[in-house]
Amino acid sequence: MEASTNSMNQVEHAQISTALEVERLEVNLFRSKELWVPTRARGVFGGQVISQALVSATNCVDPAFGLHSLHCYFLTSASPATPIVYYVERLRQGRSYVTCSVKAVQKGSLIFILMCSFQKPEPWQPSHQWTMPVVPSPAECELQEETFLRMSKAEKLDPKVKEFLEEYAAERQRSPIAIKAAKLHEVFKDGTVRYMYWMQAKNIPAYEPHFQKCILSYLSDLSFIGTASRTLGLKSRSRGPGALAMSSTIDHSVWFYNNTFDCGDWLLYVMTSPRTGSGRGIVHGQLFTRQGTLVAATTQEGVVRADIRGPSSEGPAAKL
Repeated sequence: MEASTNSMNQVEHAQISTALEVERLEVNLFRSKELWVPTRARGVFGGQVISQALVSATNCVDPAFGLHSLHCYFLTSASPATPIVYYVERLRQGRSYVTCSVKAVQKGSLIFILMCSFQKPEPWQPSHQWTMPVVPSPAECELQEETFLRMSKAEKLDPKVKEFLEEYAAERQRSPIAIKAAKLHEVFKDGTVRYMYWMQAKNIPAYEPHFQKCILSYLSDLSFIGTASRTLGLKSRSRGPGALAMSSTIDHSVWFYNNTFDCGDWLLYVMTSPRTGSGRGIVHGQLFTRQGTLVAATTQEGVVRADIRGPSSEGPAAKL
């Protein structure tokens, strides 16, 4: 199930197959080919590390078993300058479930660890799901790069803000994932704040279900931990107690409940943040097809720090 590509060695990995591709070195040993650092980020995009680890694990599992869940920890930021090596270990082989661990190593240090579980599907079992929220269709929504470019043309805009918006617009144009805001900042009576985005892998063929789950895992990390800082009202590129000083993922989980979705079509990503505190925030998500099928649920916790110095810290964005 290795992702094939007519790679042009694009640093910005404009094709998702390039972003997820790994080289098999041994039976259970794989190495990254392309690594990408988002604009103004601390290290390699976490969703890419997750998805490359999943591609590695899936190559070591009988295709009769389909990925149903993953749980991972980011131990330190990855550098794009050195390939990441992924070591897959099969922990359990049962009749219904297979469990694997994947350790990601860079320069001799463990930077990331993933646990993932595969199941033989049981479609005859009963099921239920939450209803998809009512939102405008993808055709009615604007691409993020168009939104950023439109905002960058505002009159009397600070030159630094203009540069910031243009950088993000260019990055969104190069990204293998298209994003459209479906409905932002929806506030309920109980205080819940909900954000919703349409997401789609650009120009992909009809990949098999195993690889579709790896693509979904990649996009599941986009705009996700930011839900916590947005719910708090923290602002980027500013200073003081209301400013976002640092945001970084600690752990990430995905549960899959469908084997037939297509990331080449639009998926609605619904995000909420029920709690932040002590410099951390947790976010929950659900991914729906356009037809309303809930295909995956997600959870992530991350460092979310405001620009406030603690009594013994060196600064609001001190090292983890």
